[in-house]
Amino acid sequence: MCDAFLTLAQTDKGLTCFLLPRHRPDDTRNQFYIQRLKNKLGNCSNASSEVEFRGALAWMVGEEGRGVPTIIEMVAMTRFDCMVGSSALMRQALTQASHHCAHRKVGGKLLSEQPLMQNVLADLALESEAALALSLRMGKALDHLDDGHEAKFARLVTAVGKYWICKRAPAMINEAAECMGGAGYVEDSILPRLYREAPVNSTWEGSGNVQCLDVLRALSKEPGVLDVLFSELGDGHGDKRLAAHISQLQAAFKDTGDIQYRARQLTEDIALGLQAKLLLEAGNAAVSDAFIASRLGGAGRVYGALPRGLDVEAIVARSTPQGF
Repeated sequence: MCDAFLTLAQTDKGLTCFLLPRHRPDDTRNQFYIQRLKNKLGNCSNASSEVEFRGALAWMVGEEGRGVPTIIEMVAMTRFDCMVGSSALMRQALTQASHHCAHRKVGGKLLSEQPLMQNVLADLALESEAALALSLRMGKALDHLDDGHEAKFARLVTAVGKYWICKRAPAMINEAAECMGGAGYVEDSILPRLYREAPVNSTWEGSGNVQCLDVLRALSKEPGVLDVLFSELGDGHGDKRLAAHISQLQAAFKDTGDIQYRARQLTEDIALGLQAKLLLEAGNAAVSDAFIASRLGGAGRVYGALPRGLDVEAIVARSTPQGF
């Protein structure tokens, strides 16, 4: 599908990064051969293949023998793509579910007006908005890599966001499909495609364990990254629950025993802290209060188990498409 490909190959100085074009400068086809297309679960229009190079032309990119550090720059951007892509899939799934529930009546009453469905839809909306907030904050950092704070933030949160948002997407989309009942399970709707598409982002450019170990690598080997994280989180922005979460996170990093074993929990806690902080800054009290109460307050392990006392009606109304 592409006009050029980044690939790694061995040279006398070691693994090196190369840019391999589809066509040579004389417009003849380059000498690479597709052995097979991979039969993937989803993501089918984005072809993946096994290839063989036989006399292919390619130009060296970066320093010879330092192919992995060179190609990692591309990988970081692709990981950001995974964050944005998963956020978009979740928003589309939420749009489908909330629109359906705003028009479907059961027992003479719209689904979106029924308390239990409001709980579910509000929970899905929180997940979607938090994912988008973290993705956009990451985008800001990538736009300002000349700033030391932003560069260190990007180094860490590329892995944090890629892990957490991409992990949350499949279950969130599954729940959105369930809001539509059987209609969400049949191919006539878009939900099955969204559901099949979601897992690729958690695997692409490093699965969950790879991301979490990269978080530990960034914190241990990149000077100042941990300081930037806690500077970003601040003091809780006036919310005692977030402040307590930040204090627990600080204590968790001081305890270095079995830290690899705890890497997923630490990465999750970083992501939730950042999302809570960003939603507080965004200024919608109904959203930030519900997110913190449910994500930092030990609410249920499935969507639709939000605690009492939240303005779920406002959250559902905020996330429901208007005018159709």
